Amino acid sequence: MIAPMSSETTCDWADDPGLRTGSRVHLIGIGGCGMRAAAGLLLHSGLRVSGSDQSDFAGLGDLVAAGATVHVGHSAAHLPDDLDLLVISAAIPEANPELHEARRRGCPIITYAQLVGRLMSRRQGVSIAGTHGKSTTTALTAHIYRTGGLDPSFIVGAHSDQLGGSSGVGKGPHFIVESCEYARSFLHHRPVLAAILNIEKEHLDCYTDLPDIVAAFAAFADSVSPDGLLIARHDDANVAQATRQAAAPVETFGIEPSACWTATDLRADQGRYSFAVHYRQRKLFETALDLPGEHNVTNALAAAALAFHGGVAPDAIAQAIRTYRGIDRRMSVRGTGGGVTVVDDYAHHPTEIRATLHAARCRFQPRRTWVVFQPHQHSRTRLLMDEFAGCFTEADIVLVSDIYSVRDSDEERRKTKADDLVSRIHAGGGQARYLPTLEQVASHLIEQVTSGDLVITMGAGDVWKVADELAQRVTGPNRA
Repeated sequence: MIAPMSSETTCDWADDPGLRTGSRVHLIGIGGCGMRAAAGLLLHSGLRVSGSDQSDFAGLGDLVAAGATVHVGHSAAHLPDDLDLLVISAAIPEANPELHEARRRGCPIITYAQLVGRLMSRRQGVSIAGTHGKSTTTALTAHIYRTGGLDPSFIVGAHSDQLGGSSGVGKGPHFIVESCEYARSFLHHRPVLAAILNIEKEHLDCYTDLPDIVAAFAAFADSVSPDGLLIARHDDANVAQATRQAAAPVETFGIEPSACWTATDLRADQGRYSFAVHYRQRKLFETALDLPGEHNVTNALAAAALAFHGGVAPDAIAQAIRTYRGIDRRMSVRGTGGGVTVVDDYAHHPTEIRATLHAARCRFQPRRTWVVFQPHQHSRTRLLMDEFAGCFTEADIVLVSDIYSVRDSDEERRKTKADDLVSRIHAGGGQARYLPTLEQVASHLIEQVTSGDLVITMGAGDVWKVADELAQRVTGPNRA
């Protein structure tokens, strides 16, 4: 167990210029998952918060209800006169009028990642990094700490009904954070406990290649306190390379018996696993997951290791894993009725899509599986085209909408189109159709789905709107 910081050290984690109680903070790009969570954390801590985003977003009303002033669109007029600190997301361009006005005023400006690092500096940081599974594992870790009575603060990049949102402020010493590798933002964090779940090719708009990504994760591993602990995926060669020179002690997790943390006696019931957790070949407890998929067993192992070393008793860890209900947009059932099941998922990388489709088939055992895929970024689609073309093998029919463009240049947008992916799926023997708009996709599904069908919407954009439309018009109002 890692000894927690004293309450004297952590009594005022916002005692920082621009982050004291009553300070005025403005966030550009407040609608992003992490930014939205950070805004909630600041509000809960007694700061005055405003922000803006390019368009309406899920959770805007919640922020306003909590006391934030939120603007849709960007304008210099949105900056409050008494601004103490400006926070920008990684996607904000230099030409943004609010950023330009803050620079003109000489206002302090930091990124979202720097904000999280400053908040973490006054707590015992617990960071969860990796290409996939960060949000699920971070939320599960926070849930375990809460169940164990440690009352952590946390930021998760997705909404959790069980946690009361995507962020929370606790009285305990721990600050649990989803740590994203995009633009090397996680290098601003200084955790005492950390996990690296996996490393793959991703965010190739800001990384040169896979070795460049591994090097960034190696720098993250090196940022973990030498007095702390790093939890690393056992069977991932890229993770092994990234953690080889870490200053902190390293413990591995995985299904393999040679891992420090391992799961045994796996038993699946419609894709949901029960299993025993062992630490250094000693059985700690038996538990079970309500979430489907073997990948969630490994996520649970990482969370269990972080919680155990944070001071949570094994029995409490087992109970928390059993009662964990997941987060929004991770195989979320949006409606059932007429023999049709509608599910929404955030998967937007080929590995995530494969894992989700396999878990969904085991969980729901459908007669026919429809996938509505909204590619996320032209650059990701182009650079991972081969992987995308082969990841839908467990789908019967794939409907592909236009690419949800984020950060792409005009030149990048011209290089790749959504129907390029459809052609590649066809070439591999799959059944796919290009329907440009989400409205066209929803209309097509309403006409075509029949009893026994499973419909899964996938993507990091606004493809969830199709799931909600279908749930309302075809399957009825039931939402699980």
